[in-house]
Amino acid sequence: MKFKIDENLPVEVADLRRDGGFNVDTVHDERLIGEPDTSIALAVAAEGRILVTLDLDFADISRPPGLVAISAIVLRSKAQDKHSIIELARMLLPLLRQRTPERELWIVQKERIRIRPLA
Repeated sequence: MKFKIDENLPVEVADLRRDGGFNVDTVHDERLIGEPDTSIALAVAAEGRILVTLDLDFADISRPPGLVAISAIVLRSKAQDKHSIIELARMLLPLLRQRTPERELWIVQKERIRIRPLA
């Protein structure tokens, strides 16, 4: 699986994925920081990656105009501190070894993971 880690996540989230054996790049690595969501979505789609983000725009299954449908994992944490976000990302690793989020939207909370297929 190939992931792109959004700029709103700590670098440790990318490290977790790499340590798990996944192919990972970041919005920062590709100099896409500050770019609109549409630019990020186009890069993710072109590279066949799965976006990992905190950005709720990517959780909108109706997809705002101009936002292409991409596979995404949206982390939803009540606490937005670095430790809480990293722990939420860490809890996903076992599931990612069993299932791929390709052509799906995953909304990840501490209590549950909602998985929706993309049209």
